[in-house]
Amino acid sequence: MVAVLVDAAVWAGWSTAVGYAAQRLPPDALTRDTWLTRIRGWEGGGRTWEAVGIRRWKDRLPDFGPALGGSSKRHLPGPGAADLERFSAETRRAELVHWAIPMALPVFALWNPPGLLTGMAFYAVAANVPCLVVQRYNRARVDRLLARRRGAEERRQA
Repeated sequence: MVAVLVDAAVWAGWSTAVGYAAQRLPPDALTRDTWLTRIRGWEGGGRTWEAVGIRRWKDRLPDFGPALGGSSKRHLPGPGAADLERFSAETRRAELVHWAIPMALPVFALWNPPGLLTGMAFYAVAANVPCLVVQRYNRARVDRLLARRRGAEERRQA
């Protein structure tokens, strides 16, 4: 029982620290995708996630970004390209947080027996993968919208 309480405290503390640190990343660090955050072709611009029913469950996930000084990713921002770019950057920030949180898992091996450590691994996946998927889905949708706008702008200028 004590190990479970320690586990909960460590997860909460680590998650808060990672979220706090991510809010202090310079905006320039989030303007472009990295090899980790890049939307892959198999994701179909977010359509793969729609095929697994993301629209039914994505709004049930908590959004702790505003609690740590970030912005909510619940709704798309205003119609301007700058707003959409900012939203896209926020999804990258959230994605980095949810990739970093499970990195604490090896520390849990210091005090947890193998069975409980396995439980912590399942928790790390269950608590973070849905959030990662939602961020990738939202960014893919925004990227599609921005690409359409750029195409329309190029056609107007031609």
